[in-house]
Amino acid sequence: MKPLLISSGEPAGIGPDLCLELAQKALPLVVLGDEHLLKNRAKRLGKKIRFIPYHPEQQQWLPGELSILHIPCSTSPIPGLLDPRNASYVLTLIQTGAKRCLSGEFSAFVTAPINKTVINQAGITFSGHTEFLAELCRVDSVVMMLACPQMKVALATTHLPLKDVPITLTKSLLTKVILTLNESLQNDFGISEPKIAVAGLNPHAGEAGYLGHEEIETIIPVLETLRGKGLTLIGPLPADTMFTPKYIDWCDAVIAMYHDQGLPVLKFAGFGKAVNITLGLPIIRTSVDHGTAIDLAGKGLADPGSLFAAVDLALEMVHNRQGKT
Repeated sequence: MKPLLISSGEPAGIGPDLCLELAQKALPLVVLGDEHLLKNRAKRLGKKIRFIPYHPEQQQWLPGELSILHIPCSTSPIPGLLDPRNASYVLTLIQTGAKRCLSGEFSAFVTAPINKTVINQAGITFSGHTEFLAELCRVDSVVMMLACPQMKVALATTHLPLKDVPITLTKSLLTKVILTLNESLQNDFGISEPKIAVAGLNPHAGEAGYLGHEEIETIIPVLETLRGKGLTLIGPLPADTMFTPKYIDWCDAVIAMYHDQGLPVLKFAGFGKAVNITLGLPIIRTSVDHGTAIDLAGKGLADPGSLFAAVDLALEMVHNRQGKT
């Protein structure tokens, strides 16, 4: 198996700290980032790690070692202090990771957190990892899904104002989201006949049109069409009851119509152990379920649980995809 590639993320945040924790285990992975930054952060945290320059022929992975694919920072970062001058460095990490995974050099791309605000402060329009990776991979649409031991939650819409959700939620979009999720559950998670629960957009799933028409005009017709093609779908369900055991225990994944409809429940259930997955890419991409935690950077307080979960899930997805070939 080709190794995983791990982006170290925002250099002033906890991303480098988390990547250092990966040296605890003998994992087939390479850390993408500034070698000097990682060495300095290890020294600051009192960690004794042997850093090895990445070589494509590397076959051995030992505890206490990290293989590094060096990308230099634009300016020396200070833990806890965001600097727009390093925005281009952060984007280069993502661009390099996508390119190297698309070429087949690495089996999956795991990303540490970045800070969208500081990238935009640098004058670069940027909405997030998910959208940028779709652009780099030349994919028209992708699906953002978070997974924890208790549930998987995919989003019909992602990073946009709440007022824009109804107009964005079209039959075409929802159809693509459901089909992408269904295919990923089969290929990446080894579920031969996925069961998917779909939320309504409005309170009480629209209350038969009294609280909104999106369910009647958009969601129900899409579900009926896809059921006719053999997909196992239930909904639209009121979001306030969709996350109860009756439905969560039945389904393999749920689809929320917007970001804050689904993710608060998942993060309450599994924060620190959840994984962000981008579905619909030609590469496997997983990430942590949290942000850069600038206030914890360089202090030895960052919890690596979500990064280890992202690595473990990426390895599982690689195994499942290889089993399909």
